[in-house]
Amino acid sequence: MAPITLNTVDTDLKEIIQHLFEIQSAVHGYLGPETQAELVRKIKNLTQTLSTLSSHTSTSTGTADNETAQPTTNADEGDSEDPPVRTIQLPPEIIDYVDSARNPDIYTREFVELVQRGNQDLKGKREAFAAFRDVLAREVRGAMPECRGEVERVLESTSGTSAAAAASSDGGGGGSGTGG
Repeated sequence: MAPITLNTVDTDLKEIIQHLFEIQSAVHGYLGPETQAELVRKIKNLTQTLSTLSSHTSTSTGTADNETAQPTTNADEGDSEDPPVRTIQLPPEIIDYVDSARNPDIYTREFVELVQRGNQDLKGKREAFAAFRDVLAREVRGAMPECRGEVERVLESTSGTSAAAAASSDGGGGGSGTGG
């Protein structure tokens, strides 16, 4: 039997949601005996769709154990747009969000914001250390001219400013010689 794909389960779930909506509408607009027959028919349709979903998902989990012993073929993997249900893995955090009746998109947005905040912090630290490195190199060059070679080597190995750029910044108005 072919593995059940994500699109099959998705279609089943959409049908279930549609049946639930129809039942809700029928209950809300209940007019008496004429609505009762329609409501019974809609509940039977919902039950049949739930049974179909149950058979699809239990079949996919039942065959997953049997298929793990067999080598996987390209035909078994299916389309990447429509993977078999047994290959879908969700993070436990998203399942917790759904269990708590929260939108999993909120988890994704919060995760992205957290990563962005962390990246901003790291970028700020990197820029601060680079500025400190450049200031320290300039001060060491000014205080100990005999260490210029070592300072230049350290700057080159840490992607700092080159000697020409440092010389132009030293000559452009450092701490001495000009003033008021």
